[in-house]
Amino acid sequence: MDLASFVLALPKAELHLHLEGTLEPAMLFALAERNRIPLAAGSPEELAAAYDFADLQAFLDLYYLGCRVLIEPQDFYDLAAAYFARCRAENILHAEVFFDPQTHTARDVPIQHVFDGFLGAAQDAERQFGLSIGFIMCFLRHLDAAEGFRLLDEAAPYLDRLIAVGLDSSERDHPPAKYAGVFAEARRRGLRAVAHAGEEGPAAYIWDALRHLGVARIDHGVRAIEDPSLLDHLARERVPLTVCPLSNVKLRVFSTMAEHSFGALYRRGLHVTINSDDPAYFGGYLSDNYLACAEAFALGAEDLRRIARNSFEASFLDVNDKRKLIERVDGFRGDLAASS
Repeated sequence: MDLASFVLALPKAELHLHLEGTLEPAMLFALAERNRIPLAAGSPEELAAAYDFADLQAFLDLYYLGCRVLIEPQDFYDLAAAYFARCRAENILHAEVFFDPQTHTARDVPIQHVFDGFLGAAQDAERQFGLSIGFIMCFLRHLDAAEGFRLLDEAAPYLDRLIAVGLDSSERDHPPAKYAGVFAEARRRGLRAVAHAGEEGPAAYIWDALRHLGVARIDHGVRAIEDPSLLDHLARERVPLTVCPLSNVKLRVFSTMAEHSFGALYRRGLHVTINSDDPAYFGGYLSDNYLACAEAFALGAEDLRRIARNSFEASFLDVNDKRKLIERVDGFRGDLAASS
């Protein structure tokens, strides 16, 4: 079996995926037409050609502009349904997906539209494909903490449908401690937590997310490589890192895949997983990221199986569900020996 076929068929989970970041240019144009939203670009191809980002903020500026086409529940349903269909095609058995209600409520889109569309698509995908899906509601860290408390109240009718809360958006100059009170309130309401840290922000932000937010895993975390004591802690405590390699290169956190810290983090024994982040903007879904890592870091079949196991172990599934899915990985008969 060649590498691409092996990666595609390998049972895996995705733990770091922003639903709004799966808005492909063709769908963006279709939704803009449906909702009569003017666009500066004249075609999906012209829009995609603009996806050349100097840094995270340059991406976010375009990302938030694209989100303007998401208005009605059907828009959110169509967006999520397209990603869930891709999960089936890539043998993603479980997905824990991020979404940003504040991006939409700031445009006077009712929060019910966001939840009803996304949750409806998940319900259908679970029934039709047997896909397991968990939702993580993110706070936009560039906003004041007061906005985070307001979001918890607005989302109160839906909190039982969430598996966790998260923290995303601009990392520079927005340390995790800023949201300590909000995360404490989320825990009081029964929600687990994750947070983006150590992407563009320093390794110290990873420490802060662990200490001040009580997170169960770190999203990105690639700058942990800069702090040996942090590496020791993450390895000892088996803190999962949801790494998004192609995203990090596209946003110039690393110049090339060869320079990415993933290989060193994996060889160091950290609990790393591979994910796709905002694949419509970064040119690669989950299997593409696995393939890029395999090629850049000479990962063999057992390495890829171990990383797939990590993805289920790091999930918020219960112990029995994790065990069943890990057995699917262990039972996968693909072999790279002939092409090694």
